[in-house]
Amino acid sequence: MKSNSKELSLLFIRYLSLLLFAFVFSFSSRIYLIFLNLTLYPVNFLLNLFYNSSIVGNQILIGSLSIEIIPACVAVSAYLLLLILNLATPMTLKNRVKSLIFSFLSLLVLNILRIVFLSILLVNNSAYFDFAHKFFWYFISTLFIVCLWFLSVYLFKIDKIPLFSDFKYLLSLIKR
Repeated sequence: MKSNSKELSLLFIRYLSLLLFAFVFSFSSRIYLIFLNLTLYPVNFLLNLFYNSSIVGNQILIGSLSIEIIPACVAVSAYLLLLILNLATPMTLKNRVKSLIFSFLSLLVLNILRIVFLSILLVNNSAYFDFAHKFFWYFISTLFIVCLWFLSVYLFKIDKIPLFSDFKYLLSLIKR
């Protein structure tokens, strides 16, 4: 019985944390600013390898061209989705932390590379910019999240299913 109450307490804490983080991610401009800075400065650094670029606010200036990094580019909602998947899945704290760090850092790197690639297309006035931008927006961004989650599941040997495993556990308690 103590085992069940401990597991129920941990389950409650996980979902309460999930709601709290979702609220903070959704309504806090500070979270956006953190991810903006984590994205903007590395993008500028990489673009500086090819061009003379500088940062003004949330824009990267290259000559007379201005590349604005808007909230959708920062992908805070993608980080939130990875956090929700993580917190809605039963696993050890050690695995949870490793999985979160891996998925957040991977998404950050992929997002930075995506913005650099699109920026290079834009600066070079490529005819493929609009297509590439829309392709990333509608298809690749979703693929990033799905692949990162499944890679995290594989690497950290996560054998539970988000939400479903918790519902299954709660149903088993009710049936007893």
